[in-house]
Amino acid sequence: MFTRRHLLGAAAAVAAGATHLAGQTVGAAKPVRPVVLSTWRHGLAANEAAWKILSSGGRALDAVEAGARITESDPNVLTVGYGGLPDRDGNVTLDACLMDEKGDCGSVAYLQHIEHPISVARRVMETTPHVMLVGEGALKFALENGFKKKELLTDRAKQEWEKWKTDHPDAVKERQVNVENHDTIGIVAIDAQGNLSGACTTSGMAWKLNGRVGDSPIIGAGLYVDNEVGAATATGVGEAVIRAVGSFLVVEFMRQGHSPQDACRLATERVVEKNPDWKQLQVGFIALDKRGRVGGYCLQPGFDYAVYDQSGGNRMVKSKSRVAL
Repeated sequence: MFTRRHLLGAAAAVAAGATHLAGQTVGAAKPVRPVVLSTWRHGLAANEAAWKILSSGGRALDAVEAGARITESDPNVLTVGYGGLPDRDGNVTLDACLMDEKGDCGSVAYLQHIEHPISVARRVMETTPHVMLVGEGALKFALENGFKKKELLTDRAKQEWEKWKTDHPDAVKERQVNVENHDTIGIVAIDAQGNLSGACTTSGMAWKLNGRVGDSPIIGAGLYVDNEVGAATATGVGEAVIRAVGSFLVVEFMRQGHSPQDACRLATERVVEKNPDWKQLQVGFIALDKRGRVGGYCLQPGFDYAVYDQSGGNRMVKSKSRVAL
């Protein structure tokens, strides 16, 4: 006779079997480690520096910091660090943050005269009870911790700024900024031990109002890491990313079971919902999950990102976009 006890027992057996099969499915594909990915073509050089650390068994946090520093020092990258285009008053102001596998994070915003804001952000994380320092306080902290002042406005960037001023004499009235100049370097990695970290650094939107800060130094917007799930970082118009708390959202979608690719796509859809003018904006996300899977997605065509792993080497990936070519 088939009793209620038999029914409960059978249900338990089915549940146990399903759990076992699910475990087999998840565990069938061996995790890919290490992996590093970075936004835009300048991410190739950043990945090379990060890979030197990852391939020798180093920590993901050290790798993403090293990668970010490469881009910060490149005068040919007009959107990050030394050589970055200034605000409308001619000031090069830098924003950066990083986050490690323990959930610790550090950030600086509106920092001037320091070549490597990402390293100042790490010092904030490791030596203070705070997450973010800004402006004069951030500069004072950097100098007290051994960082040297440097003129960040290169001749090339100064010429671009002077041309812009000539071409836009009423820019203050027009509230005009350069929404094309937003190629932040965001970099996320998983190391051989399976730990995740990320970094994000930028000189921000060209010709911005003095004092403007975008998404890049804001944990949850420009960058987010959860060592149980994955990591994500953003690039594009920071105001649009902030409104959607974009990088945190990508990680939360991965937590729900979505692949990095789908998580980036779903977060991009949220950006659309929160920004009625999205057709005039560019926003892109990249993501890396605990299994070493990667993905990216953006609003407009043209975004690409660099991926480096053992099997494929260092290569560019063209991102899928909401708007087709």
